[in-house]
Amino acid sequence: MNEIVHLVAQKTGLSEEKAQQATEVVINYLKDKLPGPLASQLNQFTGSAASTEGGGVLDRIFGEKAS
Repeated sequence: MNEIVHLVAQKTGLSEEKAQQATEVVINYLKDKLPGPLASQLNQFTGSAASTEGGGVLDRIFGEKAS
């Protein structure tokens, strides 16, 4: 999830702390609104699987690789 936080901070100019809060709000919202199986996959992606070599699913969701 650190990749997402860094990307949000970079793209918005928010501090890392504010980007962390914003990311958590969005992820929790998605987990509440998505069907169970998708929410479960989101849990996997926002954990250790969020950062995979060569880019992960989150990179595809956001349309680019975080640097």
